[in-house]
Amino acid sequence: MTVSRSTQSRLEAQGYSCSNEQEFAVIVPWLRFSPAVCTVLMGVGTALALSPLLWVLVPIAVLGALFSTHPFDLVYNHGLRHLTGTQPLPSNGTPRRFACGMAAVWLVGTALAFNLDVAWLGYLLGGLLTAVAGTVSVSHFCIPSTIYQTLFGRQKRRSAA
Repeated sequence: MTVSRSTQSRLEAQGYSCSNEQEFAVIVPWLRFSPAVCTVLMGVGTALALSPLLWVLVPIAVLGALFSTHPFDLVYNHGLRHLTGTQPLPSNGTPRRFACGMAAVWLVGTALAFNLDVAWLGYLLGGLLTAVAGTVSVSHFCIPSTIYQTLFGRQKRRSAA
């Protein structure tokens, strides 16, 4: 199994590096786990205007920004990976953590809009946030990580293997 150059480039923009391509290739699909879980929960919270669910996601996103391991990565590392027989996910680099920070702020805005009965704004913000998270879940292209790289330049990458 190999990783395409475009996928590798997208993951490098998030702060990952491929030190051992074969091991890296096995873990690549699982790097979507946390973004996919977030996408589903944000999408449900937005579609149903469930501000409590969105508020619950705020500290999860904040923890993802503050620490090198996202809370949902812990679910994978300590549970799911034992069922898949794969290695633990690598720690998250600064660009991906920046993305979690942006998501936290965006979630606050979305939840606040629903709490203040400005539903159209909640749907707009939540829909856009879900689309951005969905993009990284499907393609590994992380818009906030790309913004980070544009603002601060390429950072030293963490090995994903």
